Amino acid sequence: MSRNADDAHASRTLKCPRCGAQNSQAALEEKLYICPSCSHYFSMPSRARIATLADTGTFRELDRKLVSIDPLGFSDIKPYRDRLEEARRQTGVREAVTTGFCRIAGHPAVLIVFDFEFLGGTMGSVVGEKIANAFEEATERRVPVVSVAASGGARVQEGMLSLMQMAKVAAAVSMHDQARLAFISVLTDPTFGGVSASFASLGDVILAEPGAQIGFVGPRVIEQTTGVAPPKDSHHAETLLHAGLIDLVVKRENLPRVVGLLINHLRKQKPSRAAQADCAPAAPRGNQLPAWQEVTLARHPERPSARYFISRMTDRFLELHGDRWNGDDPAIIGGLGKLDGRTVLMVGQERGRTPEERAAVHDGMAFAEGYRKSLRLMQLASKFDIPVVTLVDCPNAQSSFEAEHHGIAHALARNLAGMSKLPTPIVSVVIGQGGSGGALALGVADRVLMLEHAIYSVISPEGAAAILYRDAKQAQIVSEGLKLTAHDLHKLGIIDTVVPEPQGGSHLDPAAAADALKSHLIAALREVSGVPAKRLLANRYRKYREIGQGGVYWRELVRAQFRDALGFLMTRATRTRRPLNTPDDSFQNRRLQQNS
Repeated sequence: MSRNADDAHASRTLKCPRCGAQNSQAALEEKLYICPSCSHYFSMPSRARIATLADTGTFRELDRKLVSIDPLGFSDIKPYRDRLEEARRQTGVREAVTTGFCRIAGHPAVLIVFDFEFLGGTMGSVVGEKIANAFEEATERRVPVVSVAASGGARVQEGMLSLMQMAKVAAAVSMHDQARLAFISVLTDPTFGGVSASFASLGDVILAEPGAQIGFVGPRVIEQTTGVAPPKDSHHAETLLHAGLIDLVVKRENLPRVVGLLINHLRKQKPSRAAQADCAPAAPRGNQLPAWQEVTLARHPERPSARYFISRMTDRFLELHGDRWNGDDPAIIGGLGKLDGRTVLMVGQERGRTPEERAAVHDGMAFAEGYRKSLRLMQLASKFDIPVVTLVDCPNAQSSFEAEHHGIAHALARNLAGMSKLPTPIVSVVIGQGGSGGALALGVADRVLMLEHAIYSVISPEGAAAILYRDAKQAQIVSEGLKLTAHDLHKLGIIDTVVPEPQGGSHLDPAAAADALKSHLIAALREVSGVPAKRLLANRYRKYREIGQGGVYWRELVRAQFRDALGFLMTRATRTRRPLNTPDDSFQNRRLQQNS
């Protein structure tokens, strides 16, 4: 813009559509275009948005000379060419989208930013061309893409040429994705039509600003075309978060930090070797408690949950949400954080601690949406070679009609198959109750750890007692036979490591329990990190293929049965022994001595 245009722009006054307050452009710019009176989010000009996201002085614009023309000779109440000229004059930008190279939090990236004031941020041929070219440049330079969308959809003045841009930009995103590069999509108010239904919904991580209206068809158009008004807030970002369609709703002032954190997490990293001397795991104590006592400790209401362990063991953790299909189940939490200086994906079954928390997460028994979320996040980790850590704490698989209706069996099966072929290291830890397929669906791993006083079983003791004795009160008796303790399962070859807990249980010293688990996790991850993907998957397959074919438990069982059989034979021989001076008796005695 010219100096006079800059002055006129700064002196503009904008009325808040929510509270009616008059705000100068300069004052709004200082407040990140958030109304000081009611916190309403104004549309943010592209130049201001770029200034908040890109490191100072690093933005270099791409395709600045590309401008829209009038390919169809379109005119409504005003010629299309006149609309374009007016939009350039009012906004100071040449097109509805600005693209360029920059650094974000010190990392190189390509930035794509829409300006809604330019013809409603609509996507015509030039907008599509600039977006596609931006992804191609990012792919060639092997850098991530960050886009900030604000659009009414397709640009009707360009007809089918505009619609075809959806396919063009989606294809460009796919090429960038195949190169295993990160794409972070930010949806602002509003994001509709061809933009939301193409590249903006294809991000590895999708963020949205509070209250942003997002969708394919807007609520006004729905009401006018169907005659039925959609529910209030049907298109708001918070509604989409609850529906599992986006990862996070982020306040505008926090957006640069969150985007920078994601770029840092979703990049190729070398495993850290810091603090290697401090991570030698302690040996578990040998004194095994009775099974029912272990059940009681595993169910202790004060036992630390997955959320506590994640917060204690990781740095810069960022929780992500949604299965991108139907919902976001809080019974499974997942996100990216730093462990031993390296990004890991943490996925945990959260059972809650207070009665209110337990009700909110249905006692840690996730629905299909939770398992779909976990698999989506693990596939995201796989794309960037990020190790996966799962924390298992699930008393049973969800067994309600709603769970069946939403496809719980299908979701569990997909998780089992997905984890078996995930080409990145996986370490699973049973931290509390590991019940049935609901637990195993997060338990397929290269290394399986188990806290000393956790339990892991095909069915709860009460369930087994109800089946076998038709009396759930016999659970204590059945618990011994189920072999559900950490020490028993280590002997069976089901788990690899028993992680010691503080004396009396983790609930007495949660911090010490988390620190011990962290040491074991670091050691386990180092064992499997750096293994070529083909060998990693072969080892994982063999691990589960051989379960039930051997192990400490089986060897001890065979030895015990052999000793019993030998003792029986020797007893029989003694009773029927002939006089020692007979040749036959001397021969038999020597054979028995040799066998023993």
